[in-house]
Amino acid sequence: MIDPTAIIHSSAELASDVTIGAYSIISADVRIDSGTAIGPHVVIRGPTKIGRDNKVYQFSSIGEDPQDKKYHGEITRLDIGDRNVIREYCTIHRGTVQDQGLTRVGNDNLLMAYSHIAHDCVIGQHVIMANGASLAGHVYVEDYAVLGGFSLVHQFCRIGRHSFSAMGSAIVRDIPPYVMVGGRPTKPHGINAVGLERQGFSPDVLRQLKKAYKVLYKSGLKLEDAISELEEMTKETAELACFVDFLLHTGRSIIR
Repeated sequence: MIDPTAIIHSSAELASDVTIGAYSIISADVRIDSGTAIGPHVVIRGPTKIGRDNKVYQFSSIGEDPQDKKYHGEITRLDIGDRNVIREYCTIHRGTVQDQGLTRVGNDNLLMAYSHIAHDCVIGQHVIMANGASLAGHVYVEDYAVLGGFSLVHQFCRIGRHSFSAMGSAIVRDIPPYVMVGGRPTKPHGINAVGLERQGFSPDVLRQLKKAYKVLYKSGLKLEDAISELEEMTKETAELACFVDFLLHTGRSIIR
């Protein structure tokens, strides 16, 4: 189960069925749960906890020090959930004490080759980061969001659930739930209708989400006035509640 060329620190905790590929290095304060497979030439530094049934491909770097000049060796953590697929050359860094000291990746995510998750990011469930997508520090990515290849996300941005960014997007403000963005400069381009259909959203709900998009982006209303109108729409469409809540709590303002 563990290749003889792998180097495993004596304090690392590995479930009995974890597999470790050739020349991988597992450092101190690393815990890996049952069913997880670590490929060859992977480096995992602690404190890092990796859950069940993950698959980490070759040449990934997991739990490395944050790329933050304020970092001076403090003990910070990385937590990765279950059933994630982490492809070749992915990099995921631990948190910093300037935030919660924690980078967190949830369950059932697909991180394609060369994607990067910086310090203090929080990734939800069923997120897809295509090849080369990169998050700066303190980014929050909600469930079912899709970041196209080589999308770049500025620090402290929030990416709403079921949103979609096209290839090469440069994201410097928050993306509301359900919204599709793209281009340079990055602009909204409607509702992520294809993705929502794949997730089982009904035609009636899709019509309401498209109507909500028009209220926010096409009506000419100020943001606070648009939110008031959207709050009324939530009485008929429960799926809009997260949309309104997102707008009420945006930190960097939204792409608009």
